[in-house]
Amino acid sequence: MQGKLTDNSIQRSWWQKLLALIALINLVLVLFNLSYLSLRDFYFNNAPILIRIYDPVKAIEPHPDTEAYLDTVARLQQAIARSSLTSDSTEQLLASLRQQSIFLIEENPFTASNKLGTFAKLKHRMEYRLQARSTKEAFNRFWSREYLAQADTARELEFFNQKIEPLLKVNYYRHIDANGIESDRFWRIDLFFVIFFALEYFSRTFQIARNQAKLSWWNAMLRYWYDALMLIFIGRWLRIVPVTVRIHKSGLFNLEEILRQITHEPAAYISQRVSTFLIVRLLNQSQEIISDGTLVNVLLSSNEGIEVGETDKIDKIIDRLISLTIYHVLPQVQPDLENLLRYSLKGALQESDIYQTVEKIPGFTDIPQETIEQLSDYLARATYDVLLDSYTDAQGKIIFNRFSQNFSDTLKQQIQTKATYNEIANLLSDLLEEWKLNYVKNSRQRNPEQTLAEAEQIKTDLT
Repeated sequence: MQGKLTDNSIQRSWWQKLLALIALINLVLVLFNLSYLSLRDFYFNNAPILIRIYDPVKAIEPHPDTEAYLDTVARLQQAIARSSLTSDSTEQLLASLRQQSIFLIEENPFTASNKLGTFAKLKHRMEYRLQARSTKEAFNRFWSREYLAQADTARELEFFNQKIEPLLKVNYYRHIDANGIESDRFWRIDLFFVIFFALEYFSRTFQIARNQAKLSWWNAMLRYWYDALMLIFIGRWLRIVPVTVRIHKSGLFNLEEILRQITHEPAAYISQRVSTFLIVRLLNQSQEIISDGTLVNVLLSSNEGIEVGETDKIDKIIDRLISLTIYHVLPQVQPDLENLLRYSLKGALQESDIYQTVEKIPGFTDIPQETIEQLSDYLARATYDVLLDSYTDAQGKIIFNRFSQNFSDTLKQQIQTKATYNEIANLLSDLLEEWKLNYVKNSRQRNPEQTLAEAEQIKTDLT
């Protein structure tokens, strides 16, 4: 039986790790899709295979204007290689490039791909190369027979191929759907993951609801609300939350140290603010209870509010305190108590009328002082023993209970008087206010990160 449970636990662990791995793959694809346009230039220059594979997913095609421009440049280079700059075909291609250059500058095909920075870089390079005051002037001079013949045709065409052509090649055009939104076919890839995690989410929460009778299926889904983020197409980046939870819970990767470092400073300062709020709130509520008289009603009224058990808590506490006093406290302070009783009894005997009368009788003037001390010692020890024996005796217990009840009732009556209660309430309220101010003051002086570090050290020592 134990072996079967172990096998089930291992299978469940591997299943959780597999789910976490699939979720991680989905998150990587989501992040790749979100960052693709921003990093497309990098992929274009370093991983062109990704461009061929993923451009169709984003409905990206080379921009027709820049493609036509580059095609004309390629035909010009072929014409120059076949004949020379003086041929009629070359002159026609140069004239066409001058016209297309003006069109590119005026229409700016880089706007559609949001590559205004690339377009600005292109214009700057041409103006700097030709030392021209405008981009139109630079292109008109560059694509002229006179300039190419004077400035070394091969070198200028190499400049274009290395510095200008890459900027034109990265420009693209995206298809627009019927709603005027740029097409994105990533949902076709993402749909498989959404369906998979939807089935897993609903089946898992349904099973949890079945295993817990008091938990409905809806509440089970709410309890694991973060997994529902795997099912939405809007805000896909939010899937980082359920993926992180799955990885952490499954143990696919050890994220404990990473999470601890990421949340260290926020947790320290948030915990400080929360603890300060809780302490101040608790003290404020205590002050309110004292001020409005609720404390007296709770302590002195046994029939109001919610009671736990049938025992009178106040009477039980008083009885327990008396028991502790007699059996544990008095034995510890017995010598001091006997000294106090001895001193009090000795003084009382010496000041009594009987003692003073006897002292005046002839023959009794010199009563030994030892007699009074012996009598005081005897009465002191007897008083302690009687107190102890009386509480253990049944009849003595009744007398003690009557005494404690009368004492409690009298104390309640005196506390309920307006003057007494107001005085006690003011003192308690001031005491709580001092605690509150001192706590807030001291909390500002403490470093919350140091406190959290101490807590983590204690946790480490205990483990």
